[in-house]
Amino acid sequence: MALALLVPGGSGQLGGDIARRATESGAVVRAPGSADLDVTQAGQVVAAVRELAALALDEGHQPVVINASAYTAVDEAEADEQRAFAVNADGPRALAAASATANVPLVHVSTDYVFSGEIDRPYEPDDALSPRSAYGRTKAAGEAAVLASGARTWVVRTAWLYGAGGKNFVNTMLRLERERDTLSVVNDQHGSPTWTADLAAGLLELAGAIADGRGPEQATLHCTGGAETTWYGFARAIFEELGADPERVRPCTTAEFPRPAARPAYGVLSNASWRASGLTPLRDWREALTAFMAAQRAGV
Repeated sequence: MALALLVPGGSGQLGGDIARRATESGAVVRAPGSADLDVTQAGQVVAAVRELAALALDEGHQPVVINASAYTAVDEAEADEQRAFAVNADGPRALAAASATANVPLVHVSTDYVFSGEIDRPYEPDDALSPRSAYGRTKAAGEAAVLASGARTWVVRTAWLYGAGGKNFVNTMLRLERERDTLSVVNDQHGSPTWTADLAAGLLELAGAIADGRGPEQATLHCTGGAETTWYGFARAIFEELGADPERVRPCTTAEFPRPAARPAYGVLSNASWRASGLTPLRDWREALTAFMAAQRAGV
């Protein structure tokens, strides 16, 4: 069944990729940025979800909300947890309530930061939450609000996102490679880099399954790029893609590079729940990085 989508956070890297890919597939898409849809304003949220339901009815499409909005300034959240909570918890709560009233399913994107990062195996969806930062606490609260709402909801946790434009690790490394002879990158934080274009495809596959009545029974899923690395390993791979000497990247510890917000030392998410739901696993992170860099060079 064709989709009619509301994508709050549509001006961000992930929201933009969802909107582009969905439009190319023939979906009807509304992808407002925060200037057009402030998820902390319940009235705006109710109106947007109602409009989506009406549009879907007119077009004969199945409505789905994919929430890509988030306060993602991890360090700034330590000093501004109230604002982070408003966007990351109150916003999803309002979206879920409006979705429940309009009988529209909701897919909510979350993060590995809801975990402490203190185990030595990939996290499963039902592992206990233990966030160590304000950002993680607010995202965990958003998950709880969505799952308790009574709406048809799915929470999809992901990690280490990067995409075209905006602030992310890949773009930072591209800039630093031009500006510095050498740079130090932490080598004791582990995760799975995830290209937003790949995640967008996965989320749309999930939305399509929901629209066709094949939505996964499990309400919380993990979806990241395949395999794992460290920030240091990721940086070296980026240099290799540029044709730059990866030996210019030097390893350091988290203790040598202190930040206001604690990062999960091991933030790898198991994708077993995604595969078990019949959804297509995302490709290996290294393969995805090569494809992303090729797309950047081609101006795609």
